[in-house]
Amino acid sequence: MRMKAWISAMRLRTLPLAASCVFTGSAVAKLSGNFSFTVFALALLTTVLLQILSNLANDYGDSVSKVDNEFRVGPQRAVQSGAISVGAMKAGVITFALLSLASGIWLLVAAFGSALSSKLVIFLLLGIAAIGAAIKYTVGKSPYGYRGLGDIFVFLFFGIVGVVGTYFLHATKITPTAFLPAAAVGFFSAAVLNMNNMRDHENDRKSGKRTLVVLMGFDNARWYQTSLITLGWASAILFGALKLTSWSDWIFALPIIIFAFHLKTVWRERTPAQLDPELKKIALGTFAFSLLLFAVMWF
Repeated sequence: MRMKAWISAMRLRTLPLAASCVFTGSAVAKLSGNFSFTVFALALLTTVLLQILSNLANDYGDSVSKVDNEFRVGPQRAVQSGAISVGAMKAGVITFALLSLASGIWLLVAAFGSALSSKLVIFLLLGIAAIGAAIKYTVGKSPYGYRGLGDIFVFLFFGIVGVVGTYFLHATKITPTAFLPAAAVGFFSAAVLNMNNMRDHENDRKSGKRTLVVLMGFDNARWYQTSLITLGWASAILFGALKLTSWSDWIFALPIIIFAFHLKTVWRERTPAQLDPELKKIALGTFAFSLLLFAVMWF
């Protein structure tokens, strides 16, 4: 029963979205002829550990701040339900922070070697920043997720840093076109967060959690959601137009159908609780995009 509670708290359904940045960055690396399987595997491991860390920290932070309560629309959290104590969850956060750090250092050594270099130091600092961002979203005296800044951090860490950083670990250089698929994943990831905040906006407002949806209002959040997805696909399509040469390569764009049906639901449904399934739809749509792009580079 306790193991089941921990697995639930880790929110495994969020892992495909987190992995999207690694698959996308590795796809661009493969396109440029700089793919490393070791880097790919370690980047995937580190990203998964960071996402689990973020999920546990979110469970801990929202429960301590009383944002998680009986009025919350989404799935019940582990600390909120009493399945895991506050102390145990705090220990879990510390454990996964250390695991993420260890995996990240292993990744950097695989990419840059064991000798101290400016590249290794810069990426080590980025890794520490990613760990800090995962924790500070809802934990601490002034969590940035409660001040409408979550979307920016998600765009940066899931998109720009995640994708371009993965590419750099493969190739040890930066190409400008990598920023296009990075922006696509960043926009899609921000759309997942916005869906989450649209679903919970009423309870967030009452609890003092000032997400962008709380600040802009539910109806404006629909336009924001539409903009995020439109910008994401515009970035992805521009990348394809610049870098892909065969019509068969455009199979990576098939998930656009999922996103189109998603937006139809967003504009049709008026009850926040009815939007909960849309989180999974966009997360899996983003993963499908990254996975197909990765497959295109191999086949």
